[in-house]
Amino acid sequence: MALIEGFRVHNYRSLRDITLGRIPFENDGDPLSPLTAIIGKNGSGKSTLFDAFGFLADCLIIGVEAACEKEQRGGFDRMRSQLVEEPIRFEVRYRETPDTSPISYNVSIDIDLTGRPFVASEVFWPQWETGDKEHPPLMRLSHGAGLVLAGDSGEETQVHLTDIRHLGVATLGTLRDHPRIANFRDFLKGWYLSNFTSDAARGLPIAGPQRHLNSRGDNLGNVVQFMERDNKERFQSILHRIAERIPGIKEIKTKVTEDGRVLLRFYDKGFVDPFFAQQMSDGTLKLFAYMLLLEDPEPPPLICIEEPENGLYPKLVEILAQEFRAHATGANNAPQIIVTTHQPYFIDALSPEEVWILEKGANGFSTIRRASDIELVRNMVAEGLPLGGLWFSDYLDPR
Repeated sequence: MALIEGFRVHNYRSLRDITLGRIPFENDGDPLSPLTAIIGKNGSGKSTLFDAFGFLADCLIIGVEAACEKEQRGGFDRMRSQLVEEPIRFEVRYRETPDTSPISYNVSIDIDLTGRPFVASEVFWPQWETGDKEHPPLMRLSHGAGLVLAGDSGEETQVHLTDIRHLGVATLGTLRDHPRIANFRDFLKGWYLSNFTSDAARGLPIAGPQRHLNSRGDNLGNVVQFMERDNKERFQSILHRIAERIPGIKEIKTKVTEDGRVLLRFYDKGFVDPFFAQQMSDGTLKLFAYMLLLEDPEPPPLICIEEPENGLYPKLVEILAQEFRAHATGANNAPQIIVTTHQPYFIDALSPEEVWILEKGANGFSTIRRASDIELVRNMVAEGLPLGGLWFSDYLDPR
C-alpha cells in the first residue's frame, strides 16, 4: 500500500512552513513512520494540521472552491496565513509501494482577481534515489495548462484544462494514459479523516450491509451487518479481542427493526438480555468502531484520528496505541495511521521516532520537530524511561 514519506504545508493558517517526515526532493532525514502521533499544547496547530490533510483531500473530491467554503474553513482569506500574500501550498512525498521510487506532488492554491480560489500550479514528479538519474515531471501545470507525459510511450502532451478550480490529478487521473497519476488520485481519494462521535454511532441507520465505516461512524451497525455476512471469521476475531479488552462483553449482533433500521446489540456475560448501542459507554463504542476500522478487509491507505483516547479508560489507551501500531506495521495492505493525542499513556506505547511535537512560536506560527531529535529524550528512552512519562515531566516541551 502507498505510504506518505513527507508532508509539507505552506501558508495554511498557523502553519506558515512545516514539514512532517522527509522533505520532497531531499533524501536527508527519516521518512514518516507507519504510525505517527502529533502532540502539543492547546492551540499549537494540531487540528489545523489535520484539516490541511482534509483540505487537500476535499480539493480532489469537491474542488478547491467548495473545499475552501466548507463551514469549518470559512473561505480562502481565513485559511491563508495572516500577513501573507503567497499561495497556500502543499507538498506530498510518497511511494506507491515500498519497492518503488518516491514521487513528489506539489500544488499551489491562490485567488484570482475576483477573489475566487483556483489551482495556480501542480507538479507531479518522480524523484531520484542515490545513483539514479533525475526523472522529468509526469505533469507540470500552471493555471490549468502545461505538459503531461503519457504512461507507456513517455510522449509529451500539451493539455489545457477547462476548469482551473479542480485539481489536474482529479481530471488526468481518470485516463488510462496516466496510470501513476491515477494511482495517486486513488490514494488521495481514499484518505480517511475520522469525525467519529459516539452520538452518531448510537443512531439507527437504515438497514443494509456496508463495507466501510464512514468518517462519522453513523453506519456502524451497517458495517457489522456486512462483517456478519461476508467476514464472519474476522468479525469473531474482533469480538474475541474486544472481550479481552472490555471485560464482560461476549457477543455483538445486529437486529433489523420493523421499520427497517439496524440496531446494535451487545451481550454481557452476566445478563440474558442484550444492551443496545444507545446504552453503551462512549469508550466501548469508540474502541469497537476503531477496531472495525482497522479490521477492514480493504482499509484506507491513510487514517487520521484526532484524540482517539477521549472516553477511554487510561489502561485502554495504551492498548489502543498498540492496536494501531500492530495494524500500521502489519500486512502489505496495512494503512498508515496519524493521530493527535493529549494522553501520555498513548505516547508510552510509542518510540521517539513516531512522535512529533507541535509548538506555537512567538510570531504566532507553528513549528514541529520529532521527539527523536531531542538527544536527552533519546538517551532517557534508551535507558528504559517511558516516553509518555517524559512528556508529562516536560522533557518534550520547549525550554
